[in-house]
Amino acid sequence: MHFVEWADRYFQLSARGTTPAREAVAGGTTFAAMSYILVVNPLILSAAGMDRNGLFLATIVSAMAATLVMALWANLPIALAPGMGTNIVFAQVLVGQMGVPWQIGLAMVQLNALVFLALSLTQWRARIVAAFPEPVKLGMQCSIGVFIAWLGLRSGGLLVADAGSLVGFSRLHDGGAWLTLGGILLTAMLMVRRVPGAFLLTMLAVSALGVFVTGADGRPLTTLPSSWIGLPVFTGQLLFALDFRGFASHFMLLLPVTLYFLLIEFFAGTATMFGVIRGAGLLQPNGDLPRARAAFAADALGSVIGAAAGTSTVTAYVESVAGVEAGARTGLSGVVVAALFGIALLCGPLLTAIPTCATAPVLVMVGLCMLDGLRELDTSTPENYLPPLLMLLVTACSADLMVALALGCFIYTLMLLAWRRWPGAMVLGLDAVFVLYLALRGHIG
Repeated sequence: MHFVEWADRYFQLSARGTTPAREAVAGGTTFAAMSYILVVNPLILSAAGMDRNGLFLATIVSAMAATLVMALWANLPIALAPGMGTNIVFAQVLVGQMGVPWQIGLAMVQLNALVFLALSLTQWRARIVAAFPEPVKLGMQCSIGVFIAWLGLRSGGLLVADAGSLVGFSRLHDGGAWLTLGGILLTAMLMVRRVPGAFLLTMLAVSALGVFVTGADGRPLTTLPSSWIGLPVFTGQLLFALDFRGFASHFMLLLPVTLYFLLIEFFAGTATMFGVIRGAGLLQPNGDLPRARAAFAADALGSVIGAAAGTSTVTAYVESVAGVEAGARTGLSGVVVAALFGIALLCGPLLTAIPTCATAPVLVMVGLCMLDGLRELDTSTPENYLPPLLMLLVTACSADLMVALALGCFIYTLMLLAWRRWPGAMVLGLDAVFVLYLALRGHIG
């Protein structure tokens, strides 16, 4: 009884019209909706040469810590974890395409998080968001969505090399490609039915079928683990593996991708938090977040902790909306989410048995969901719609996200100048950074 009274006072349960039981159910709903990150994040980042067991542990530690900070400091029903999109840019662009060692990447994430934290404690965050052009912002969001979906199709065996057209659709001779296609269709149906944890259910269903379906090598796609539960093996490879000296030595080349990480966190994280809190009916009369400074700082602290633990940028999860729809109104639901992440520590052997064909549908659907910003595309003038569409086209055809961002900024600037309008210091600064990037790319290592 004493705990209930304390929780009611601390989390303002009665004032927000909720109860501990409702918050617990809502926290479980949020966790089910976002728990796919426990499988997908280690799988994506391990492509950068990072230890997968360590990544599983880092994902849990960063999600628990960031969600608890948000819950206990800001008292908001927002869960956080390593972000989809930034983890793929980290592994596929920063490490894969640019050849940057992942230790330098973690140092970049850490420094970005510290800058983000400093800006979150001042008024500069709002000023930067307001000064950034909407067409380029929209292009960034949708381009990363296309990139994620492209990666999912490729990793699931649905996109293959083709002599005639460079890239073609799979002829579905492989069992893994069939399961990936079935997983995409299943996820779409579950999303239409608004089933909580649709991504997780798809991964489990495809993994179960993978026990009976063989791949090109004749082996089952899903290999059952020797034990179902157990703590992950801790090697310490990722803990505080931050190469600040390497980051400083390649600073000029890394500046564009560093700015990308900072900007995408500004826009995506801010938009997600506003969306979740608007759904909960907790926005202040002037449209601001309640305890906004604490919320923004908690978001930034999550990435500080995540980089130290060994994972990419931590951010607010839009899946928190599922918890809000289930009744979450306070940070108590976040405490439940963090506790469930802690319990998931014991599920490492089971989760690491999930094959690529089970995670590929999740990547495809997450990427497609990020394209919802196209609803806001302003087609009234060319400078509003051509830059984001060019960024989408270049990303889809080349899978080179940084070049797509550069071209989007360049064409936006030139179109404004054609209208005899001044682009602004923010846009011109980005143009200069991307010119430098294009001149220096390929000179690292």
